[in-house]
Amino acid sequence: MRLRAVLQRSWEEREDYAELLAARLDGPLTVAGIAFAVIVLADQFVTGRSPVRGYLDLAGWVLWGVFVFEFALRMTIAPSTSQFFRRNWWQLIFLAVPFLRFLRPLARLRVPRVGRVVSSAVRTSRTAARRLSSRLVWLSVLTVIVVLAASQIVFEFGDYPAYGDALHAAALATVTGTALEQESGVLKALDVILGVYSVVVFAALAAMLAAYFMDRTGVDDDEVNEQEAVEQLSN
Repeated sequence: MRLRAVLQRSWEEREDYAELLAARLDGPLTVAGIAFAVIVLADQFVTGRSPVRGYLDLAGWVLWGVFVFEFALRMTIAPSTSQFFRRNWWQLIFLAVPFLRFLRPLARLRVPRVGRVVSSAVRTSRTAARRLSSRLVWLSVLTVIVVLAASQIVFEFGDYPAYGDALHAAALATVTGTALEQESGVLKALDVILGVYSVVVFAALAAMLAAYFMDRTGVDDDEVNEQEAVEQLSN
């Protein structure tokens, strides 16, 4: 269907078409989001101006162009632009992150690097939330994403000789809430965020385990009641 024909339709039809478009683009954007996260992670290990860094930058800009095109297309089809921005304002912020590298004061503070890590983590976690039906599996995948994203920030701002050390520290901080014990203000803030996340994850796991055992107890009680009913009928 041509875009001009869609724009001439009623409010409800444009809403339905926007939802249909989002559903059809979900698969390709899932792949693009995962690829973007891999590129951000791989960029951590490339130093200097090697050809690999050039390829990673090119691939990152191509994927960024895909995200911008998808955002612009959905914004155009949406019957209300203001309502669309109210729902998706955070995506606009993440789309602006790549341009931060051209602002030298922010580049010196390594803000663009943190922005890319955070944006890739958020996009990948949303992809996992859409694709995974099990809450336990989604929570496990989300924790892995948080560990990988945090490890890149820890390695960027912390005093670690190798990325493996930063990954280990980030994993402990994410799962157990252990402090990173670094002087950087960014990592002190990250300490608080990961500490809160570990508490939330523990509470969510406890709630899921409690719900599981309650369901099992309910099933066992139903089986006992059914067996008693059968015995009464037989007597």
